[in-house]
Amino acid sequence: MHIGVCRLTLHLPDSQSLKNRRQVARSLTARIRNKFNVAVAEDADNDRWQRLTLLVCAASSEAAHANEMLSQVVSFVEATRPDLELLDYEVELISGV
Repeated sequence: MHIGVCRLTLHLPDSQSLKNRRQVARSLTARIRNKFNVAVAEDADNDRWQRLTLLVCAASSEAAHANEMLSQVVSFVEATRPDLELLDYEVELISGV
């Protein structure tokens, strides 16, 4: 079993309140979960209006497949939400679980 973890850091330039930020976070996490069947959670930066960090976790029997799924998630976020700026993302693969 291989587990892939991706941390996405996004900038929300149009967000003017925490309520607006939470709305974007809920919408984006739901869309990612529904499309890719992965676990998604919000991480850190809970008090910043224009910063959103998401953790995405995918499990697979092959490391390459887990990595590909996470790459597709990153591409999906960039393609479907051009109003958000992807600041950084990190991918880590854990094998042998």
